Amino acid sequence: MTRVGFYVVQAAEATQRLTVAARLADKAFAQGHRIYINAVDRAQAEALDQLLWSYRPSSFLPHALAGDALAQPIGIGWGQDPGDHNDLLINLQLDIPAFFSRFARVAEVVTQDEDSLAALRESWMFYKDRGYQLEKHDL
Repeated sequence: MTRVGFYVVQAAEATQRLTVAARLADKAFAQGHRIYINAVDRAQAEALDQLLWSYRPSSFLPHALAGDALAQPIGIGWGQDPGDHNDLLINLQLDIPAFFSRFARVAEVVTQDEDSLAALRESWMFYKDRGYQLEKHDL
């Protein structure tokens, strides 16, 4: 069954969501995982694409945007089918994507803005009511 982690950032800025996503992707890739990052929209996906090119100058995170994402260890989309990605889903949308349960792990990024807090409280209840194993990580 899918394990769900909520990564709680003590900041409200939207850019923090991208920074946490990059950090999680970097760590997961180093451990050999395949990652699909579900961005809010194309603009956020492109911003994340740029961030991953320069996240850590000493590392390389092979990634691509939707369409080309299926062949890369790190795929970035904004609601598209994740193809054969089924290891780690980093969800930046405030809604739970329909394909979440095909992943071994889901990472939900929580920032301290009103919209994020309200939506992700609902997500926590959704997962909990369905019996998913939940974890909370304070960053």
